[in-house]
Amino acid sequence: MAFFLLMILLITELGFGAFELTRKTSKSKWTPGRFMVDSLQLVIFLVMVFLPGIDLGFRFKALFTVLILRLLTAGLFALLYRKNDKVKKKGAIILSALISVVLITLNMMPAFVFTDYHGRPLTGEYEVKEDTIILIDESRIEEFEDDGSFREVPVHFYYPDAPGEESHSMPLVIFSHGAFGYYQSNASTYMELASHGYVVASLDHPYHSFFTKDSEGRLVTVDPEFFQNAVNIGGNDNTMSEEDVFMITSEWMDLREADVNYVIDELKDGDYGQEWGRLMDTSRIGLMGHSLGGAAAVTVGRREDVSAVIDIDGSMLGEQTGVQDGMPVVNEEPYTTPLLSIDNETHHRECLEAREAGYPYANNVILDNATEGFSTYIRGAAHMDLTDLPLFSPFLSGMLNTSESTVNNEDCIDTVNALVLDFFDCYLKGEGVFTVNESYL
Repeated sequence: MAFFLLMILLITELGFGAFELTRKTSKSKWTPGRFMVDSLQLVIFLVMVFLPGIDLGFRFKALFTVLILRLLTAGLFALLYRKNDKVKKKGAIILSALISVVLITLNMMPAFVFTDYHGRPLTGEYEVKEDTIILIDESRIEEFEDDGSFREVPVHFYYPDAPGEESHSMPLVIFSHGAFGYYQSNASTYMELASHGYVVASLDHPYHSFFTKDSEGRLVTVDPEFFQNAVNIGGNDNTMSEEDVFMITSEWMDLREADVNYVIDELKDGDYGQEWGRLMDTSRIGLMGHSLGGAAAVTVGRREDVSAVIDIDGSMLGEQTGVQDGMPVVNEEPYTTPLLSIDNETHHRECLEAREAGYPYANNVILDNATEGFSTYIRGAAHMDLTDLPLFSPFLSGMLNTSESTVNNEDCIDTVNALVLDFFDCYLKGEGVFTVNESYL
């Protein structure tokens, strides 16, 4: 339907330009025509809002704004040139049409890049509410700034709408997103957990997240150097040495682990009057994350006050302690926190290949040394399929995936969410015995 809307807008635009080129017209006659065409385009858009696939949400917000601004501008020029009998030059008519085509097309791009995804059906009994706070760690200077400001960590809460529920009755789950990710990367997972009686806190890691906002409302985007290093290291053609990779990723992990540790400590020690603060039970803490966030969750998960950890398709970089003779050195201390690793199919095969080759891949070492370690993979899934991104933006997901995806994305994320819920129900609520298949789908 978005393509149909684009075609109609472009046809009206090009049709007006072609018509004006066939006749000799003055500015006093051209500007009312311009106003009529802009009015028609806005009416077409508003009429199509009532059709499936078109709305006034963020996908079409830019287009709607541009159509209104163009109409107002055309009306103003119609008034200014109402007595101007100068001939409208053909070059100006052609340029006007071209600019309009480019403007309409560019502002339609969000409709093609993103879908009208509104989450997955929830299976729990609670409605879900959301809230956001920004915690400021005065023990750390923000290393990505040079103004001496402190490190800020936005925390986004998803929690049950349960005003009559007993205080401190719901486990706390903390989520860390992937490299240049976003706190909403697994929003359906948070929503599902919250609907079942969990308080979920999803962190933004400023300068590692694609974008976020600081305490002053300023937009904070991903650090270009971090972005480029992450792309290089995560690419299939990475030629960096083990030493170089370890040096770079160690800095990443130090930052993220410090963020997660700080948030845990603040939520445990703080006295928050919000409903999520009243509901959360910080004696039952679960950690989870996707990709780089999963790696952070695993290492922070060695804390004694963490009861369960889920790594969603992350290489456990924080467990690598060094490099010796060109090979990783991995922490072999037993992992005593219950741990679930959910991988995509390519990642799973890489784990098997590393084991067969005798390569000390951190995930294999940690799971082998885990008191209660579980691993599974989703057949046909690629890296981003274990998030909501393919349902929100198939285009971006396809760009970010480094392997082929053949999975049904709705089934994939529903499967991930069910595994996450079952695991935390077992280890945070003490419900049932957790078991997992070798693979799903």
